[in-house]
Amino acid sequence: MSLTLLYFCQQLLNGLTLGAVYALVAIGYTMVYGILGMINFAHGDIYMIGAFLGVLTLGVLTALGVTAPWLVLPVMLLLACLLTAGYGLVIERLAYRPLRNAPRLAPLITAIGVSIFLQNAVQQLQGARVQTVQPMFASNLVLWQQPVEGQADFTLAIGHSQLLIWGATLFCLACLSWLINRSSIGRAQRAVAQDLKMAAVLGVATDRVIGLTFVLGSALAAVAGVLVMIHYGVVDFAIGFNASLKAFTAAVLGGIGSLGGAVVGGLIIGLVEAFWAGYLPGEYKDVAAFVLLILVLLVRPSGLFGRPEVSKV
Repeated sequence: MSLTLLYFCQQLLNGLTLGAVYALVAIGYTMVYGILGMINFAHGDIYMIGAFLGVLTLGVLTALGVTAPWLVLPVMLLLACLLTAGYGLVIERLAYRPLRNAPRLAPLITAIGVSIFLQNAVQQLQGARVQTVQPMFASNLVLWQQPVEGQADFTLAIGHSQLLIWGATLFCLACLSWLINRSSIGRAQRAVAQDLKMAAVLGVATDRVIGLTFVLGSALAAVAGVLVMIHYGVVDFAIGFNASLKAFTAAVLGGIGSLGGAVVGGLIIGLVEAFWAGYLPGEYKDVAAFVLLILVLLVRPSGLFGRPEVSKV
């Protein structure tokens, strides 16, 4: 196998991994927008808090002598999901519910304010330094090894943390798809997304449904934060801002309000970043993602899978 093809395959694996993370965060954006028509710009900071909760849980378990990944991982994910779900619920109750009928600019400014508050709160509690963690998986799964004359062998490999990210993403997407399409909670969410006022008239507990949407989105962001912490081994209080921009871009690219579009958009953004960093100057990979978004919106203003908004009369 040629080195060019091996390098391409390696970047493909890296892009799919990054895209899976963006997809998990983008789903939270698109769920909230689909129901409330509001962008929750504090969502990326929930992702950041989930990563820090993973670091804290890992430190406590390590101090207690629990180091087996099959024991540590479920505890990390469970605690991060539960605590960030609580964060999401509190934020919805205190910051967004009172402004539900206000002009759209008011909750947008509030979301930015909540984001700044969460960033500064974590910075005060954890410090501004980058937090590093020891890798949980010592080895990678070697797929192919190509001898290179006069140089070290080129190895096409996939990390166990990458397999974990893919598996967790597929599991979360399958559970979310079942919840939305097969459960009574999902039917209520679809009703509220279609017409909030009419759903309330018909007896749907709209406040509970909206709160649950924030809880689910926050839990998915926490899963993404913990997985990124495991894969890259570094966390700081500012990672939520970058993830927020990329995930929001992915949601808009796929079609804001479309869950499938959020997943496809996340994968596209991840692949664009990976291939750009692999073949072109890496400092411009962020520009590439936004240029792609502009080009798509010029052709399809509602995104790849979005539907044009219809005004209700």
